[in-house]
Formats: sequence, structure tokens, C-alpha cells
Amino acid sequence: MAALGAYRCIECNGEATELYRDYQRGVLRISICKSCQKPVDKYIEYDPVIILINAVLCKAQAYRHILFNTKINIHGKLCVFCLLCEAYIRWLQLQDSSQNTDPDDLIRYAKEWDFYRMFGIASLEQTSFFIGIFITLWWMTPEMLKRKSDFILLLKALLLSTYGKLLLIPAVIWEHDYTPLCLAFIKVFVLISNSQAIRVTLNLNRILPWFAIFFGLILENGVVCLFQKMGWDV
Repeated sequence: MAALGAYRCIECNGEATELYRDYQRGVLRISICKSCQKPVDKYIEYDPVIILINAVLCKAQAYRHILFNTKINIHGKLCVFCLLCEAYIRWLQLQDSSQNTDPDDLIRYAKEWDFYRMFGIASLEQTSFFIGIFITLWWMTPEMLKRKSDFILLLKALLLSTYGKLLLIPAVIWEHDYTPLCLAFIKVFVLISNSQAIRVTLNLNRILPWFAIFFGLILENGVVCLFQKMGWDV
């Protein structure tokens, strides 16, 4: 049996000691939450594709299942891959604007350096965005972020909720007149996912996560302005 509070009810966010009870011989019984009298986690019976669809729809229950009741440990790799996708988009736009077709090796090395530079800029922007969120939440709700584990869980939730950036690649591969609009929609979708991740992780209302995201965007745009003043293409 798991330790007290090891799991969360996906409906009311109440603590639970187990998700199901195994009566052997293939007989399982889903645990019932003592607070809301509903199944602690109905998603343990669902196919991963259904869970993913519900997560894309930003359902709080799916987020609680993923964050509290599973042992997904891909947030680091997912973050790096998403940053690579964003860096590639920026690098591609930079190459389109330069229109330089010189085959010289020096030019190719310069273009390769541009990609690494875009990756570094994207990483710094995302870091500043997260720092802005953490500062705001720590200032507004210090009781929610008392322990190191609280910060780690929130960071994991934010990293996982950036999965929408994976849509950047198909948006560019199937390029058309509405590509800029698609990129804007992807940005909005990622922000909505970030908001839901914050709300589920800290059990907050809908307004405070958006306030934290707004402050994070201000800090992120401040970093962008700094790079532009340095003469860098962002």
C-alpha cells in the first residue's frame, strides 16, 4: 500500500492512499475517494490515447492523472525537444529573411551557429518566463511553495505543459498563407496548458495562474528587448 497522500483524486484533488485494490486472479477494484465519493482515478482504465486527447482538451482530471498518479519522467527530454523545435522555426525564419545562397563553408558555419544561438535565446526566454511565474506565485501564495518538492512539481508541470510546441514543426512543414496564424494559435494553446498545469498543481482558482503567466510574459519580453538592443535577431 502506498504512503498517505501518495496519490490524488482527479475529481476533487483530495489525497488518496491507493488508486485500486488488487484482489488477485485479475480482480481489481478502483478506489473510491473519501471526500467526493467518486473513483479516485478513472483514467487508470483508459487507453493512453484517450488520456492524451483529454489532456489536449485541457481537462483538469487528465492533468491530475498525469502529474500525480503516474510516474512520467520525460519532462526534461520533452523540454529540450520543444526548445529545438522553437529554435528551428526561428532559424528557418532567419534564413528566409537573409536570402543568402553562398555555398562557402564560412557561410554554412555561420548558419549553424545561428541555430545554436536561437536555441540559447529560446532557452533563456523560457527560463525567464518560468522565473516570472515562480516569483509571482511565491509572492501571491507563499504557503503553496514552502518546500523544495513543491517547486520541483510545479516546474515538472510547466515543462510537461509546453508539449504544444511540438506542433510548430508540422505547422512549418505544411507551410501556407495561414502559417503565422497557426503559430499564434500554438502560442495561445501552450499558455492555456501552462495555466491549467499551474491551477492543477497548486489547486488554485482560474485567475491567479493567468496573473502569473502575464508577469512571466512581461519578463520574457524584457529579455527579448535586451537581445534586440544588443543587435541580435530574435
